Amino acid sequence: MKVVFSKSVIKDIRKLDHNVQRRIKKKLLWFADQENLFDFAETITDTKIGQYRFRVGDYRILFDVEENQTICIHAVGHRRDIYKLSTLLHNCSSAMISCV
Repeated sequence: MKVVFSKSVIKDIRKLDHNVQRRIKKKLLWFADQENLFDFAETITDTKIGQYRFRVGDYRILFDVEENQTICIHAVGHRRDIYKLSTLLHNCSSAMISCV
């Protein structure tokens, strides 16, 4: 699967500790390689900030999956802060940077 990030997500990831950045990158690559990534994802009740989430330690990755099998990352952050980001809505088709 292809993974895309918004510019603001990349900026948020760069603010994190280097070890956390490495763990998130490693896990995203692993999730993208899985045949059924929904086995590892949880659904989110507030779909304005994404339909699913991955858990990487104390950090959460909020995302949607497009029909063309693209994982669109909308937000990455600590679990205490990530769900407060519902005001930051990202459109997968605009300002996304491809990865993987």
